[in-house]
Amino acid sequence: MRVGIIGLLHESNTFVPEQTTLEHFEQDVLLSGEAVRNRFDSTAHELGGFFEGLERESLEAVPLFAARAIPWGPIESDTFQQLLNRMQTQVAAASPLDGILVAPHGATVCESEPDADGHWLQQLRQQIGPETPIIGTLDPHANLSPAMVAATDALVAYRTNPHLDQRERGVEAASLMARTLRDGIRPVQRAAFPPLAINIERQLTRDPHLQPLYASAETVRRLPEVLSASILLGFPWADVPEMGSAVLVVTSGNDRLAAQEAARLARQMWNSRQDFVGQFISPEQAVAQAACLDGPVCLLDMGDNVGGGAPGDSTHLLHVLRRSAVPSVLACVADARAAAQAAAAGIGQTAELEIGGCRGPVSGPPLIDRFQVMSLSDGRFSDQDTRHGGFTMFDQGPSAAVRTGDGRMTILLTTRRVPPFSLKQLTSCGLDPSAYHVVVAKGVNAPVAAYEPVCRHFIRVDTPGCTAARMTRLNYQQRRRPLFPFEDCSWKAA
Repeated sequence: MRVGIIGLLHESNTFVPEQTTLEHFEQDVLLSGEAVRNRFDSTAHELGGFFEGLERESLEAVPLFAARAIPWGPIESDTFQQLLNRMQTQVAAASPLDGILVAPHGATVCESEPDADGHWLQQLRQQIGPETPIIGTLDPHANLSPAMVAATDALVAYRTNPHLDQRERGVEAASLMARTLRDGIRPVQRAAFPPLAINIERQLTRDPHLQPLYASAETVRRLPEVLSASILLGFPWADVPEMGSAVLVVTSGNDRLAAQEAARLARQMWNSRQDFVGQFISPEQAVAQAACLDGPVCLLDMGDNVGGGAPGDSTHLLHVLRRSAVPSVLACVADARAAAQAAAAGIGQTAELEIGGCRGPVSGPPLIDRFQVMSLSDGRFSDQDTRHGGFTMFDQGPSAAVRTGDGRMTILLTTRRVPPFSLKQLTSCGLDPSAYHVVVAKGVNAPVAAYEPVCRHFIRVDTPGCTAARMTRLNYQQRRRPLFPFEDCSWKAA
């Protein structure tokens, strides 16, 4: 039996004014055919899990198409159509297929298709017909839609944030495909959508406020006839009607059980909603706390979360640190102009640089000082350890490590935005994060997996920006209403 493999993943931040183009995908992943296997087979990504799971089940894996871009603004319409055209061409050329394993992100937005994942999954369903099973994975930051559920036979979400179980979920989806094709099970899935948005600051899955919900999902998974149960935490930076949290249960042919258990989990999620309201610490409070702790302390710059689509050039937190008594600070800023100026000066030389603040007031004022150039790099590095998002290869473009004259602040200047998913972002440029009292990571939860071996404490900082954790700072126009915590409302699961 032949099973196709497709991945189309993008976390689209509608509060970013720029759009994601084909070039953004070309800079990360845009592959067809066997090139997909070569890139992902040995990785911690769910596509790697698809290959492993199908091999275990003695099913033939047919790699079709894979596209991924670093989170940014909505995908422009023409780019999205080009991606769909390439995907559909590959599916047609490989037909007939017995099934297709898919890896949508679940929070993809196109300028002309707000529910982009629901749209491309529906297009795939129309192309291959109603009888060929489509089974796949979802990022737990998915804004699940009825269209995604209707277009597929079964979807399985990662169970961890930071996302460290992607390959396992890919193997799980492949196993489910094998049972569907060979053992004759008939997956049915039902979702429940409480009017709730879990704050990103509360989405570390190992934290006590989320553990009861995930324990209940595990209990559901152990029930006879249940094939899968997933928690969708939601992606708050997509202003679409689907934005919010959800649950999804898959059973073997038992529609009533799937709906019943989805409703049960949704009620638990809803009843715990007060636990999911963000807890915020200002930059001034965070820096004061960090100064009193044993270092290294990781300050998570939530408003400039590169992994959520932010530009990575914010200086709000850096200015507070510059004014503080913190003895040493290490940060990374995406600023191509400053990186080029440092490279032109040369290693060991000094230059006056204006760092960050490239996008005006939302990014803060530039950090202006005289800096010494410590090192230069081409910005390419790899990390074979399991990292958030299943990334293994990184390219942040020509990069320069610089430090202020007093030695208190060291900044890695990069040409391209790269989320802080790996410590090798720093160490590949000759920087030792353990040598600093404060390390700034432009993220919320994803950097924890990489930075935990070095940092003793983590403080999530309520900074402004297009990934502000305080959702009331964002100008939503399309989200559903009522939606807690924006509105105080009542809800009862069907």
